[in-house]
Amino acid sequence: MTPTPRHRRPTLLVVGCGDVGLRVLRLLAGRWRLLALTSSPARCAELRAAGAVPLVGNLDDAASLRRLAGLADAVLHLAPPPGQGATDTRTAHLLQALARGVAREPGRLKRLVYASTTGVYGDCAGARFDETRTVAPATDRARRRVDAERQVRRFGREVGVAVSILRIPGIYAPDRPGGHPRERLLRGTPVLAPEDDVYTNHIHADDLARACVAALLRGQPQRVLHASDDTELRMGEYFDLAARLCGLAPPPRVRRAEAAGQLSPMQLSFMAESRRLLNGRLKRELRLVLRYPTVVEGLTG
Repeated sequence: MTPTPRHRRPTLLVVGCGDVGLRVLRLLAGRWRLLALTSSPARCAELRAAGAVPLVGNLDDAASLRRLAGLADAVLHLAPPPGQGATDTRTAHLLQALARGVAREPGRLKRLVYASTTGVYGDCAGARFDETRTVAPATDRARRRVDAERQVRRFGREVGVAVSILRIPGIYAPDRPGGHPRERLLRGTPVLAPEDDVYTNHIHADDLARACVAALLRGQPQRVLHASDDTELRMGEYFDLAARLCGLAPPPRVRRAEAAGQLSPMQLSFMAESRRLLNGRLKRELRLVLRYPTVVEGLTG
């Protein structure tokens, strides 16, 4: 980002300030002026305690976002799309508000970082690839993400804002709600038999927060990056490893046909896609040194 005058700290607006957003706030507290959009007034005290000024607004209500115009030098967009449809109306509403700010104060907003998902690639049959691979979303959930990516990239080109898109795989951390495989192991949830198993990708929540900050500082304009660690395991191997580290029994293995009767549609959708992500851009362009390069360090650290 272009430095701001010495007398003024840069202002960051975090949209979708959940677990990862709070980690970002902790990293930047005291260095940036921090704003956090929330749709829940009940979260304002928590956000203030994390060092941010809370702004109440709802991405599903465009009128509630008017005050966002012209407030920030950078935006970190972590909010998910709506739960249905093939387009992301929430991102559209946010960009409309930001565009009003650009028109009012050209040059103020310099950077937008958007947190997408590796689900935009669909099933890749275990292929190993970088960010140049063409997207092929297989679900509406992934199609909404592709739509959001297109919106933010178009916004960046049209108004002169540098956009970074982080494609994020499974996020984990021992202190993240639902972010440790121990809970699934204790439930005895099955995984696929080796002959049916799929490759999955991971990132520790702390490393993801650091990747967000690195993108805010060093991301190249209109660039996609894999925010993924170096782990290369099939899903069953990951849970077997976690079981050994936790001193628990490994999960039961089932064939794909059996899984349909035992797992939710969401769980089955994750088991239908297999890919191995290369993260060279993350390390080379953002100069990010992963604190947890594999899940071994992340689950034991």
